[in-house]
Amino acid sequence: MIQTEIKATALELTPAIKNYLEAKVLMIDKFVDSSVGGVLADVELAKTTGRHHLRGDIFKAEINLQANGNFYRASSTKEDLYAAIDEMKDEIIRQITEKKSKKQTLFKKGARRLKGFLRGWGR
Repeated sequence: MIQTEIKATALELTPAIKNYLEAKVLMIDKFVDSSVGGVLADVELAKTTGRHHLRGDIFKAEINLQANGNFYRASSTKEDLYAAIDEMKDEIIRQITEKKSKKQTLFKKGARRLKGFLRGWGR
């Protein structure tokens, strides 16, 4: 289970937003192995205006995830808060699966080399 800390900047964290965010963070739990160690997610939701005030409000969703000794970070800025949360979730899942895929590829490459070595040695 992912331990989640949520911070809201310049916007009110309503129960609907909190429930939506927690549901998206639970989706990330499928991609990390939380049985090995603690998984901590720091999420910040913010409403920014500044130079974007002519287009309306701009929302930012950012996550910092620590899982199994690895650190992942994703951020998204959109005109819709829910779209920013979705894009943030997709980006963090992409990073996690990319790292897992890279580890598996390196393992398989090493196993192929070992197999080739053992075949050549037995002749």
